[in-house]
Amino acid sequence: MSVTFSGAAPRAARYLGLLSLALGAGAASAQTAGTFPSPDPTLSRIWSMGMDSSQVQRLGQVLLDSLGPRLTGTARQKMANDWLLSLYKQWGAEGRNEQIGTWRGWRRGHSHIDLIEPRVRSLEGTMLAWSPGTKSKDVTANTVILPRFADSTEFVKWLPQAKGKFVLVSAPQPTCRPTENWTTHATPASKARMDSLRAEVGREWGGTSVRGTGYSNALGTGSLGVRLEEGGVAGVISSRPKNAWGTIDVFESYNTKAPAIALSCEDYGLVFRLTENNQAPKMRLNLDADVLGEQPIFNTIGMLKGTEKPDEYVVLSAHFDSFDGGSGATDNGTGSLTMLEAFRLLAKAYPKPKRTILVGHWTAEEHGLVGSRAFSEDHPEVVAGLQALFNQDNGTGRIQGVNAGGLPNAGVHLREWLGKLPTEVSSGLTPRIPGSPSGGGSDDASFACHGAPAFGLGGVSWDYGTYTWHTNRDTYDKVVFDDLKHNATVVAMLAYLASEDPTKITRERATAAEMAPRGGQGAAGGGTFAWPTCQKAPRKTNPRLR
Repeated sequence: MSVTFSGAAPRAARYLGLLSLALGAGAASAQTAGTFPSPDPTLSRIWSMGMDSSQVQRLGQVLLDSLGPRLTGTARQKMANDWLLSLYKQWGAEGRNEQIGTWRGWRRGHSHIDLIEPRVRSLEGTMLAWSPGTKSKDVTANTVILPRFADSTEFVKWLPQAKGKFVLVSAPQPTCRPTENWTTHATPASKARMDSLRAEVGREWGGTSVRGTGYSNALGTGSLGVRLEEGGVAGVISSRPKNAWGTIDVFESYNTKAPAIALSCEDYGLVFRLTENNQAPKMRLNLDADVLGEQPIFNTIGMLKGTEKPDEYVVLSAHFDSFDGGSGATDNGTGSLTMLEAFRLLAKAYPKPKRTILVGHWTAEEHGLVGSRAFSEDHPEVVAGLQALFNQDNGTGRIQGVNAGGLPNAGVHLREWLGKLPTEVSSGLTPRIPGSPSGGGSDDASFACHGAPAFGLGGVSWDYGTYTWHTNRDTYDKVVFDDLKHNATVVAMLAYLASEDPTKITRERATAAEMAPRGGQGAAGGGTFAWPTCQKAPRKTNPRLR
């Protein structure tokens, strides 16, 4: 679309726009200079491009707003895979989607959730991932609270009372204010009382067996919801609030008939209190969703082929899947964008690397590192030839630390690479050497278990665990693009240095005593350290969950 300006006001707008561009160019030039310990034209070019002409915000808007969340097994995830391939092609790089198995498919439509008695209120909430819908029809029912039972037999006897009702299965929070708010504003007596109430709720609703039912509500099992739907309930209502304003975890359901929804802390509390006080609340759900059965799932791989050592590899690593309560912005859209932009910078500034550079956008990390484990199984040549893997999966913050993964020689190389970065980077980046191997929290674990050099990148928190990790608030606006631009540029420079390094990293492992003082998993942690073992990737959904 073109826009034509005319008249004085548009001329002023043009002037202000040009002034803004000029000021931006001046600021960019200051950034571009960088302070390098020694001249390196490729490093300088990567830094200049990363600071002057970063694409992370443009790419992020498409990924997070237009394509949206990338729940494993959904059409939206596959659309995002194909979008990556189109970018690789534009940048003159090779790319492919590698099918690594299948996963239960699903389509999310609308979630209309209303309280209709004793008063009308539209409730803040959404379907859990993979929940069945209501065939876009209204389902209206009363609510019932899951009681406490002596054992599972008593629970089964109670089930007929829940038939045709919406069952509340989560703890009612006595406050939806964060602890920080109580600490700052409450009297000591009031704060102590609230602490006591919260502890009491935790005891009453905690434990593996929810309320003595003998069934779990935990992520990865979800047996309670399945048993309730077998008993004929109209739906299952839960709430998993964070200790923060307005955020709830939105995970997954294993139900196949009765819909499962998550409500905000505030609205769940409202419905719970109405039910508890016998005020006959009634809710109406209209949910649009399709459960689609097993669907193919893919890792997306980009490649710049090595010119001198094509059988040795530098890998840019981030998981591409997400839960879909929000947009999957900081988990792990930010890691994906970091690696995507780093790959773009390398394709432009270093198109003929010494070693082969791969970017791996892994699927199904949220379900057991499925994509990265499958890749390491399917490509033992990459694991054997791995010079360095850089993995990012902890939110939007500026990289502050690099974990050498428990390999002392990796630490030697890492120190050398960091010493060549501009002081604007190296002054704020601390290596953890020898560090410790990832035990399974993210995709670097799929390579570290083989003893390969897998570097975990840690950054500024930005309240990741409290506000955006797996929540309804994990959206585009939470991304700190200045930090993301910095991260992508740092990763691209490290990948370049790893590729150019004249020697390959050796794989001697640090001892437990060497790792423990630096926060590893050794004797200082109270146990005997064992290097993590590799686990086989599940290539389809557990039949119990389909």
